[in-house]
Amino acid sequence: MKLSTRLALTVSLAVPLLVLAIGALLLGLVGHDIRQQQDSRLRSLSAALTPEVQRVLQADKNGRPRAVQNQNRQVLAAALNSGVRITNAQGEQVLSDGPQPGPTVALPTPTGSPVTIAGFHSVGKEIPGGAGTLWVFSPVSQDRAQLAAVQGRVLLVALLAAPLAGLLTLALARRATRSLRALSARAAELDPGEGAETFRHRRSGVSEVDELATALSTVLSRYDQQAARTGEALETARAFASAASHELRTPLMSMQTNLDILAAHPGLAAEERAEVVSDLRGEHARLLELLTALRTLARGDLVEAEAFTELDLGELVDACVQSVGRAWPEASLLLSGGYGVRVRGWEPGLKILVTNLLTNAVVHGHAPGEPARVAVSLTTAGSSALLTVDDWGPGIPPALRASVFDRFTRGQDSPGSGLGLTLVAQQAALHGGAVDLSDTLGGTGTRVTLRLPLSGTPFPEPTERNWLTQTLNLRL
Repeated sequence: MKLSTRLALTVSLAVPLLVLAIGALLLGLVGHDIRQQQDSRLRSLSAALTPEVQRVLQADKNGRPRAVQNQNRQVLAAALNSGVRITNAQGEQVLSDGPQPGPTVALPTPTGSPVTIAGFHSVGKEIPGGAGTLWVFSPVSQDRAQLAAVQGRVLLVALLAAPLAGLLTLALARRATRSLRALSARAAELDPGEGAETFRHRRSGVSEVDELATALSTVLSRYDQQAARTGEALETARAFASAASHELRTPLMSMQTNLDILAAHPGLAAEERAEVVSDLRGEHARLLELLTALRTLARGDLVEAEAFTELDLGELVDACVQSVGRAWPEASLLLSGGYGVRVRGWEPGLKILVTNLLTNAVVHGHAPGEPARVAVSLTTAGSSALLTVDDWGPGIPPALRASVFDRFTRGQDSPGSGLGLTLVAQQAALHGGAVDLSDTLGGTGTRVTLRLPLSGTPFPEPTERNWLTQTLNLRL
């Protein structure tokens, strides 16, 4: 059922009920006013008849019947349609005419105040000097007739109000819901493939419709975001499968070759068998490292903004230095800089970033045969946190610095998967930061500079988040 029809039916039922309720209240008020008017008229009439009644009672006392009759006619003429009853000092009726209670109805002591007696409004009054009493009456049925007339008019109005109110409400509701129908038509024409950009709402001036359009636009925007994230997740899954298939082919083929050798030569010499097993272990470790790195890249591509929290970067860097130091006890790692440098970030991602920077410096940042020396510094510069990692290795030629962040880029004789610095670049981009490679201050070795926005500094989310298939340029 349409909203306009529902409103018309509701009003068609509500208006007559409202008219009847108001009519019932009106009948009570009108009845009260009629009684007040009758009582006021009877009091005025009794006051006006008092002189004539005094003359009637005086003539009756003096035994002048003709005079009494003349006076009676004057009293009746003055009473109009009201009932009149006059009694003398002995309680005998001198005059009784017009509508009034029957003779068997006992009248109360007259007080001059209105009373209702046997269906009559009544006012009784003592005539001055104790000459007798005067009673005037008006039938209550007259009030009922007037109330019945008012009640009939109320019912008539209620019967007429039902269809008229329904039709009027239907017309007004159709006009009022015109903007809602237009909004519904535009919503029905939306193409899910085109998204929220195709939804255009021109303000109608109706608050509810405009609020509904705003809510609909918000829902469509969220749908677009979720659709985009779903597409990214699907592309990430495809890229993960493609990258894993491509990169795992070589170590798997090498492992297959070694397994074939072991199977074909059960009597292989112990030294040769040990060498083959060592190769198998190495390839197995490389597979595990590669799969772990790919999985971490995929997590970074799919992390949501809700995962970002406020954290102390100094505490995180200190924990990472301690962890790498335990893994490489022969290396020397020195941290300078204090706690209290706060950023907003995804804690697991920042740990991956810092750990990979330190591990890369420990593995590659030393001369052959010498222990690695790594200097880590954390400071602030304006609205950014500045983390520098210095090593004293052979360094990276300037021509190769742009490519070290690419996937599967490994140096000569590198034991890694080639994804360590790719993860660094990914996490830096996710946190609105940048990475730069340069020479150390002494001219030898490599300095990695990471810049991250401090807490409270807004940063945009990367527009491209598929690090399994491509790498962004994050140079400062």
